[in-house]
Amino acid sequence: MPSISIIIPMYNVEKYLRRCLDSVKNQTFTDWQAICVNDGSPDNSGEIAREYAKADKRFIVVDKENGGLSDARNAGLRYATGDYIMYLDSDDFIHPQTMEIAHYMAMRDDSDIVSFTYDRVYRPQLMVRHKLGLGTDNVIPHRFHKKYILEKIKTRVTDDVYKYATERTHNKFNPNRKWLIKHCQVWKNMYKRELIQDIPFIKGILFEDFPWWSRVMLRNPRVTIAPLPLYFYIPNFGGIVLGAKQLRIMKSLCLGIYDAVLAYKEMATDYQFEQWNKKFKWFFIKWAFRKLKYIKTDKDLIEARKCFVELNNIGALEMPPYKWAKKLREDIVGFIKEK
Repeated sequence: MPSISIIIPMYNVEKYLRRCLDSVKNQTFTDWQAICVNDGSPDNSGEIAREYAKADKRFIVVDKENGGLSDARNAGLRYATGDYIMYLDSDDFIHPQTMEIAHYMAMRDDSDIVSFTYDRVYRPQLMVRHKLGLGTDNVIPHRFHKKYILEKIKTRVTDDVYKYATERTHNKFNPNRKWLIKHCQVWKNMYKRELIQDIPFIKGILFEDFPWWSRVMLRNPRVTIAPLPLYFYIPNFGGIVLGAKQLRIMKSLCLGIYDAVLAYKEMATDYQFEQWNKKFKWFFIKWAFRKLKYIKTDKDLIEARKCFVELNNIGALEMPPYKWAKKLREDIVGFIKEK
């Protein structure tokens, strides 16, 4: 049994996949398995992954019919045998010491989650190069070759994930800014397998990380926060989110909010509900409602209205914690009542 299982969903990523798999193969930590889930990809992604699996038995290829990112992650988890789980999108890659650092800290602190971050310089750099018509495929991040000394890495350990996890933006002068676990991206953390093994991703939606992360937080995980840029996030200029219709984005966000609200109403303590309501729920409601301006046809408006009616019916629009959230609630209620 490996210490770490890293789950890598694959769909139409042959352009990026070797870089992704090489970043796993070249980890300084060697006790891992990589579960490459071929989600019915029509390109050569499956063949490339099998090439790696033939050369290194730590790579495992799982072939399945196309079911989307959530379904692929769920499938990968069923094959995972590691004590800890990581997720890596197949068009991205990781720092060579990512597993070494995360495993060291999990063992040292007896943590359920080790949280790191992504390189916030690299992605904008690629976006600018793409806009200027310059190549992006062979750009190596400046921090990729940085050597970290484990004992000198500054971390913060907490048994209150809600104190640090947030969807809010924060002033750059906030002294705790570097320790915040911002946003819900699943790939920015390593998880103890027993913590997450019975929390599936919702199949068929975009932004599936939000309801999943909301449920993970409910379990009061012990978290080590190491704000190191260990993940290199590649803009997929033809990706599913960038190309998705706005109505689908809205419906996905609303489905995620719906799922998380029901979970919090059923299982959350008063403190958990209050913090999640302030730091997550209303920011996603705002994001979903903003999509309304892109929806033009009567048919799509009817579908959009159904989404917010369902949220209102389960009490998702209750407890707006900010002035802007109260105004947002009024606007949504007005939209619901429109004929």
